Amino acid sequence: MTNHKAYRFRIYPNREQEILIAKTIGSTRFVYNHFLAKWNDRYKETGKGMSYNACSAELPQLKRDYEWLKEVDSTALQQGLKHLADGFNRFFKKQNKYPRFKSKKNDVQSFKTVGKMRIEGNRLFLPKLGYVKFAKSRHVEGRILSATIRRTPMGKHFISVLAETEIKPFDATGSAVGIDLGIDHFAILSDGQKIDNERFTRKMEQKLKREQRKLSRRYEQAKKDGKPLREAKNYQKQKVKVAKIHEKIANQRTDFLQKLSTTIIKNHDVVCIEDLNAKGMLKNKKLSKAISDVSWSAFKDMLMYKAEWHDRTIIKIDRWFPSSQLCSSCGHHDGKKDLRVRSWTCPSCGTHHDRDINASRNILQEGLRVLS
Repeated sequence: MTNHKAYRFRIYPNREQEILIAKTIGSTRFVYNHFLAKWNDRYKETGKGMSYNACSAELPQLKRDYEWLKEVDSTALQQGLKHLADGFNRFFKKQNKYPRFKSKKNDVQSFKTVGKMRIEGNRLFLPKLGYVKFAKSRHVEGRILSATIRRTPMGKHFISVLAETEIKPFDATGSAVGIDLGIDHFAILSDGQKIDNERFTRKMEQKLKREQRKLSRRYEQAKKDGKPLREAKNYQKQKVKVAKIHEKIANQRTDFLQKLSTTIIKNHDVVCIEDLNAKGMLKNKKLSKAISDVSWSAFKDMLMYKAEWHDRTIIKIDRWFPSSQLCSSCGHHDGKKDLRVRSWTCPSCGTHHDRDINASRNILQEGLRVLS
């Protein structure tokens, strides 16, 4: 089965390549912001925006007006326009907010290229950049379609290579599983297994707060001294320390989610999972920090694309399905329960339930009903 697969590596550009990467990031941001402004103006004047083709047709003239745009990879500029067009498409489908202007102050800066690329040993050949050394941790299989280069707040550079590759699906298992997502436990499976919530942010919370307080003091000192933040060395050093903590948390969380999603997809042909409204739940001030830390949305995204790779079926259960209110043994509807109630006994059949395991079993049963 042919699918798209992403590979992420750290790259080690030389000084000239670092400068060109910075120029490309700045140029794609300029093009994006330029056409977003034109889109806004056109909409105010006519009630209609600009299509990707209309923007693309004006790009050559923009490059003539700003000669320095010719110094960078032309496909990266085109991809900046596509990113803007995709943003508007998602907005009109009510999937995203209205596109915003990009800022050079954003922590992570990136650009995408679809030009000719190839790998030779531990070097990547990229448009305009030439050969760039990278940490080759695994083999990239198939035809390279695109690459996204990112620069982190610490000045590190990473590349995500998207390749069209042949993926051998996992063997069929004949198994189906229901998953109840939670906070005390990250996931509760219908087979009774409970996956601990590692709480990556909470584990680093005290250290993060301490370093952020230092960053605030460095900020105030730079302001007091009348120094631009870019020239305030103590502030910049502290900013890197804070960024390192955030990066460590993100890496730990991603590793956990990747391993768990792979295990679930490998062991089950059918996966039934709640379609939770994470964005809506984030409005709950008491739970917002904990919900942000568990990253349910990222986990579900991983399950979705891995299921596609391995010919598995994902069934999303309606968020209003009363999984915690039904007895999974007899189907009795027992009504709403306070979150503090962790176990209960069905008054109809007498079965004693663990709240979360019962919910996951109801999710499985509902998923199989939908599938049939």
